[in-house]
Amino acid sequence: MEKELRYIAAIIKHSGRKILKNYTITPPQFIALQWLFEHGDMTIGDLSNKMYLAFSTTTDLVDRMEKNNLVKRVRDEKDRRVVRIHLLDEGKRVIEEVIDKRCDYLNSVLSNFEEDEVKQFSNLLTKLHKEMK
Repeated sequence: MEKELRYIAAIIKHSGRKILKNYTITPPQFIALQWLFEHGDMTIGDLSNKMYLAFSTTTDLVDRMEKNNLVKRVRDEKDRRVVRIHLLDEGKRVIEEVIDKRCDYLNSVLSNFEEDEVKQFSNLLTKLHKEMK
């Protein structure tokens, strides 16, 4: 089972990178945008922890995304020392398009599965994910 999960993860990663070739973002930028899209504004420190990257690496990543108008730095209204990374409309558009294309790919792979198989598979993946947390 571990081997199959590893192979599946590698295939998903490879197909995801093929999709990203049509965009001006890198795989690490995609991951950062995805975190911001799913969890909202966060500090560079929070984003670094989520991505398992050094603070300096995440700062460089955010700098490049800010230059491409995908995100912007926003000072916290309650504590001006805190700076949060905010996903801009262009960042949302890119992440939504990429996720839609990834879903289309997965749906094409699952086209030979019965509806109840897909449901059961999804439920089992959710259960596995919860157990792994």
